[in-house]
Amino acid sequence: MAKQEHLDAHYTRMDKIFRLSLGEKGAYSCARFDGDFSMTTEAAQLKKHQFIVNGCNIKKGSKVLDIGCGWGAFVNYLTEQGVDAYGVVLAKGQADACIKNGLKVKHMDSKQITPETFGKFDAVAAMGSPEHLCSVEEYKAGKQDEIYKTYFKQVASLLPVGGRFYCQAMVFGPNMVKFEDIPFDKTDLSKKNFTDEELMDIICRVFPGSWLPYGKEGLINPAGEHFKVISVDSGRLDYIETIKRWTAAFTAFNFQKYLLFASYIPEYLASRSFREWMRRFKIQANLLVFEREIFEHYRIVFEKIKD
Repeated sequence: MAKQEHLDAHYTRMDKIFRLSLGEKGAYSCARFDGDFSMTTEAAQLKKHQFIVNGCNIKKGSKVLDIGCGWGAFVNYLTEQGVDAYGVVLAKGQADACIKNGLKVKHMDSKQITPETFGKFDAVAAMGSPEHLCSVEEYKAGKQDEIYKTYFKQVASLLPVGGRFYCQAMVFGPNMVKFEDIPFDKTDLSKKNFTDEELMDIICRVFPGSWLPYGKEGLINPAGEHFKVISVDSGRLDYIETIKRWTAAFTAFNFQKYLLFASYIPEYLASRSFREWMRRFKIQANLLVFEREIFEHYRIVFEKIKD
């Protein structure tokens, strides 16, 4: 699984930039446009939240857990609807922001959640966190399938029979390259154009502790012992649109944000790793892998079938 330092290197480092760009409780997972890109980002994120509520039979008074809750957008939405909402997140910057904003969020490794941690729930959601469960090393050791089986068993333990789990995650798509062809840590980031294999190297540098499931089957198959599928759909085109809008929001002028950018200059000059982090952001490998269908994205509603 991705370790806290891996997630902090991305999410905590960008914490202030994120909040100045998308708000204190902004949603940092794929929005739901369903092809209507005339919608505002906020409306599409609200549509996603409403889809989860309807798909998971969440009502006022329901008890719901958001695994990997980010800056707390869904926890906040549920709380405002009268839902007893909880969140867990591993990145320290995200947890601190959620707690400061009065949300019931705990800073912890989601793999440590048991029915004793918060009690059981009527529904569970995970948006973006399932892709961080398996590391590159664990994949190479042949452990990926078992890791996801253990994960779905854990989620099932938090739900009653008939309880639902909303799982939204990146997966490898039809154009995923061969593992052995990826030039790990060897790609020249100063280039202008990159092969699919080089893009995978760059992505692995962004999230060094994460290796995605292969297709929607990489999520559905290991869930089969405990869950049935209620609905499944691709969010790839929605994710492409969401990433483009995030990029525009992150770079849009804001005086306080640009002062923050200026404060990074000494670190930029002194730290090679920070310069590489900035370069990876400019390359937008996360967008290109979706455009080239190296990555796919699925939104799945599961229902628990047995104890």
